[in-house]
Amino acid sequence: MAFAQTIGGTRYVFGDLKTLLARATPFRSGDALAGVAAASAAERVAAQRALADLPLAHFLDEAVIPYEADEVTRLILDRHDAAAFAPVRSLTVGGFRDWLLAAEPAAVTALARGLTPEMVAATAKIMRVADLIQVAAKCRVVTRFRNTIGLAGTLSIRLQPNHPTDDPRGVAAGVLDGLLLGAGDAVIGVNPATDNVEAVMRLLEMLDRVRDRFDIPTQSCVLSHVTTTMLAMERGAPVDLVFQSVGGTEGVNRSFGVSLALLKEAREQALALKRGTLGDNVMYFETGQGSALSADAHHDVDQQTIEARSYAVAREFSPLLVNSVVGFIGPEYLFDGKQILRAGLEDHFCGKMLGLPMGVDVCYTNHAEADQDDMDALLACLAAAGVTYVMGVPGADDVMLAYQSTSFHDGLTARAVFGKRAAPEFEAWLARMGIGADGDRIPARLSPALIGLT
Repeated sequence: MAFAQTIGGTRYVFGDLKTLLARATPFRSGDALAGVAAASAAERVAAQRALADLPLAHFLDEAVIPYEADEVTRLILDRHDAAAFAPVRSLTVGGFRDWLLAAEPAAVTALARGLTPEMVAATAKIMRVADLIQVAAKCRVVTRFRNTIGLAGTLSIRLQPNHPTDDPRGVAAGVLDGLLLGAGDAVIGVNPATDNVEAVMRLLEMLDRVRDRFDIPTQSCVLSHVTTTMLAMERGAPVDLVFQSVGGTEGVNRSFGVSLALLKEAREQALALKRGTLGDNVMYFETGQGSALSADAHHDVDQQTIEARSYAVAREFSPLLVNSVVGFIGPEYLFDGKQILRAGLEDHFCGKMLGLPMGVDVCYTNHAEADQDDMDALLACLAAAGVTYVMGVPGADDVMLAYQSTSFHDGLTARAVFGKRAAPEFEAWLARMGIGADGDRIPARLSPALIGLT
């Protein structure tokens, strides 16, 4: 189906839904690289106006990637909840934006299973930054494993103590640093330098000893490939969360070495361990705009829409945590701080609208036109938008992955400025350990209870 709009006497025609979505997207370098971006600001405005007039129900009739060609499309359409969609079924994309801005939080949250990724991606394209913040802040998604993540008024932090050689003592030093600064309630998560199962198991066992010794109400994860984690579980490793990067098409997931069937098998294996004490959300997913184009698996769909489709994959497996590594893939996809900020807020909005416990790695690579000031601005916007969690990296500089993220101090600043707290079980633990109590500032001193950790 073709779509048309006239702007300033010029008639613009968009041949199908994926073309309309791509041309309506605020400019980013990845879409230009893929050859799907609007050729001018006027064409972009024409596409956005045409998109605003499009009925939401149309997204159930026209898929951006054919149903028979892609298992993610089949998942999206087969899992659609018509009853949840009913309150907004009669609206256009523009009308849905207006409805969201006026709606009560409970009504917005209740829509999640009735929305497709393409619906929320389309809505994001016609929203201002302030709209993305305001609506995302209404969405409440709560998950549990050993603590409770996503409650109102909380901001969790993933403690990310990566080490360039996977030295357990180096990782433990990063863990100590983060715990003393109030990080770790989302997860203590290590990106391994290699995907060697023996090295992964050493890290898993060390993290579990630390957690058990100090009775920390959190969860650990070594972010190896899902098949490595499955092998570690078979060998008796203490696996809390199963991690995997996922994308929004069958092809990009194939490039990651995964399928929906494999992820289901991994989740069932983790559930069988019964390691959660408060809940059974055992999966952790990372995503990022640009991964589908990198794998030549984007089907000429714009990168923001493909990113939203990856959230349908994540949603299928009831994860504890999901996050977009928004600036990690590089300037080929998000060129500068302005594009990274917009993309981070879009990703957070779309993930929350689809019912996910959405975090964002507020990050950039050193060859991008961005700096820490840009990240401070994005972190503040996300905290205002009710982001579930952010990263805590020693000094904000990941010495293994070689990119810039947010520090433990940045997380504390966001909590202080926006009146946020850690997950309640973790906050109580911090108080017991003498690290911080009743919302007091976390002291930069060694708690006597943690002496000997390393």
